[in-house]
Amino acid sequence: MEYQGFITKGSVPFDPLELARETEKLCIKSSSRKYTNFYCTGVYGGISTGYLVGCCLRCVFCWVSFSRDFPDKYGKFFTPEEIFERLVSNARKAKVKKLRVSGGEPTLGKAHLLRLLDLVEDTNFFFVLETNGILLGKEPEYVRALKKYRNLYVRVSIKAGTPEGFERRTGGKGEFYELPYLAVETLKREDLYFRVAPMSDSRLMPKEERREMIRKLKEIGYKDYLEEETCDPYDTSVKRLRKAGFSIF
Repeated sequence: MEYQGFITKGSVPFDPLELARETEKLCIKSSSRKYTNFYCTGVYGGISTGYLVGCCLRCVFCWVSFSRDFPDKYGKFFTPEEIFERLVSNARKAKVKKLRVSGGEPTLGKAHLLRLLDLVEDTNFFFVLETNGILLGKEPEYVRALKKYRNLYVRVSIKAGTPEGFERRTGGKGEFYELPYLAVETLKREDLYFRVAPMSDSRLMPKEERREMIRKLKEIGYKDYLEEETCDPYDTSVKRLRKAGFSIF
């Protein structure tokens, strides 16, 4: 199977779980994972970030580098211990108390993430887990494994409110669009600290689809604040949108 790069107008929808497995073959080696950079940024009030490689969706609005689409060409492998040391070192220099890994899907490579969280647990740092919810929706036991971490905040990105919207904007087959909702349902049931952050920009998600998204969230018991996102004109976002046939800028 040819590895799935960014989607174009003629792209055939893919299985995101299969893409997750194929991506892990390229980005995960034992408990090590590929990263390209380490830095601090002002979001979340200041956060130390490890920029990792690899994702199981191909969202047209995504801002991250093309390491997402070509993970074989980018990054070096780091152990969880090495990542922890770099995150904490940068956090202390910048005098921030939050940590995250971004630039891809952090739940790929479960052993790597859980070991990293084990290390963070013994500190006073707070870890932000940004996820598309695909693997957490598929594996409720993965969510339960996260439950023990007291200083963890999970931010679930909802990409669509319908199968058609999911296919059009993520490249994944529409039959998988409910997995992030299942992740939200399990996170709520297991009483983890989390929020939902939908990409509900009206230039991408029609009003009717947004209403359906909200209805589905209420149906599974989520009535908290929605951290709704808009699409910004990053170079990578603009290129991906144009390749997929979108013109919003």
